[in-house]
Amino acid sequence: MLMVVDIGNSNIVIGLFEGEDLIRDWRLYTDLYRTDDEYAATVRSFFRDSDINPGSIGRIIISSVVPGMNETFTRMINKITGKIPLVLGPAHYGHLPVKVPESALQEIGSDLVCNAVAAYLTYKAACIIVDFGTALTFTAIGPDGSLRGAAIAPGLGTAVKSLFQGTAKLPDVPLELPPSSLGINSIQAIQAGVVLGYQGLVETLISRMRAEMGELVPVIATGGLSHVFKTVPGIFDRVDEGLTLRGLRLISEMIP
Repeated sequence: MLMVVDIGNSNIVIGLFEGEDLIRDWRLYTDLYRTDDEYAATVRSFFRDSDINPGSIGRIIISSVVPGMNETFTRMINKITGKIPLVLGPAHYGHLPVKVPESALQEIGSDLVCNAVAAYLTYKAACIIVDFGTALTFTAIGPDGSLRGAAIAPGLGTAVKSLFQGTAKLPDVPLELPPSSLGINSIQAIQAGVVLGYQGLVETLISRMRAEMGELVPVIATGGLSHVFKTVPGIFDRVDEGLTLRGLRLISEMIP
């Protein structure tokens, strides 16, 4: 059994694969102040509640964009499984079908690399990945698997959080499409401004990327908030919230 871990700025997602099948996935908050023992207690409960023996884990691979969490999770996983996880990084990218430019090796997030590998192997062609996380990222992959470029904006949740922190009277709101762009109360007004505003941002950047790539490439959406635009026709060819985990599984088979 393969264990994959995606450590993001807001959430940590743990997945268990048997062959190509994702049989379990669990989500935690990212907290730099939690110790490995505290994380171990939570993760052990996940295994116990799922009736899975941690000793059945054969290999573990981690993608992390929070370097301060790497040692904590490595110790935690070793305590639970008795194994040392592989932490994906620039030293491994040469084994992958996606080609990362030398100038981006030390800067690109490993989560974007995982997304790119999964998307490129799905289509075997040029594509764009839109990841709705703490940051909203657009990654363009060329027909030869080369990383053509990326665009980064604040994520939906990040934008809403900054709005609440800077105002006294605005309520917290669910991130979903409003019935109209003409909000008749505070909640609908925020949804109109943020959610519909981000819809325009997403559509514009996809259109510009496609134009600069010179072809109508497929677009895959992923990330925890990708569901917000799942029902909007014509934006995405595919919504796959498990794309990063699937990329980690594929990468685990490529690295010796």
